[in-house]
Amino acid sequence: MEFKQLRSFIEVVHRGGFTQAAQTLHISQSAVSKQVAQLEQDVGQPLLERQASQLHLTAAGRIVLARGEALLRERQALLSELDDLSQMARGELRLGLPMLGSDTLFAGLFAEYRRRHPNIAIQLLEGGSRSVEQAVRTGELELGGSLTPSDPAFAYQPFCNEPLDALLPAGHALAALDQVSLKQLADTPFLLYQRSFVLNDRLLKACQQQGFTPKEGGRSGQADFLVALVAAGQGVVLLPRVVARALERPGVVRLPLKAPTDLRWDIAFIWRRGAYLSRAAQAWLELLREETPQAFSA
Repeated sequence: MEFKQLRSFIEVVHRGGFTQAAQTLHISQSAVSKQVAQLEQDVGQPLLERQASQLHLTAAGRIVLARGEALLRERQALLSELDDLSQMARGELRLGLPMLGSDTLFAGLFAEYRRRHPNIAIQLLEGGSRSVEQAVRTGELELGGSLTPSDPAFAYQPFCNEPLDALLPAGHALAALDQVSLKQLADTPFLLYQRSFVLNDRLLKACQQQGFTPKEGGRSGQADFLVALVAAGQGVVLLPRVVARALERPGVVRLPLKAPTDLRWDIAFIWRRGAYLSRAAQAWLELLREETPQAFSA
């Protein structure tokens, strides 16, 4: 049994097929099929049931998947520790960033990290908190920027804590106010984020606590597109203040949101509790502690 066989099998399961796994691994589909077949031969049992275009794990496949993921995580931890021996002369940082605010909050930090550690390769993934947490949980990412988690499986370092602002069309009946509450927005369509964004859940819960369920006017993971929809009169979007300030434009009015104190954008960098953190990951956390954006918090 070889690590490359386990990796191919795990990618086939996670990606839902041999073609998708081959694209992720940058090898041919026949090579993936051969490695999975060799793994099944080594195990002595079939791991996948192939029914039409769908794949299903056998009982043996479920065991190999769970143990194989653990083995690959341990292998990655071993390689990370060995990389440390070279005093960061080489290494890798597998980092997840939130889609909201990355350009404003992290572009400068990213550049400073590269200046300090030019030999560290960085694998970057952007996504909502759910997708980032899942990638950290499986070991695909070592660190990830996410809303502060409640799951005890994660340890974390706080980074910023932003209030939300409401962006309204300039012609909206509430646009002349100094601030606005969720209740006042009950009759306005809400432009929401993709379902992988935990901020959606917090927003919907806060609205329900105010006695209404918001009307959905659309969804996107791109804040600039959501603001363009606001300018076109399609509804209201609630954004972290640091993001909202950067996206103000003609035809859009930004109002502070009178909201429950727990409805905030509190970003932390998370990792699996008890996991070994490479020197590359520790260096990123050290940089964050130096550059925590106090000016953004309010």
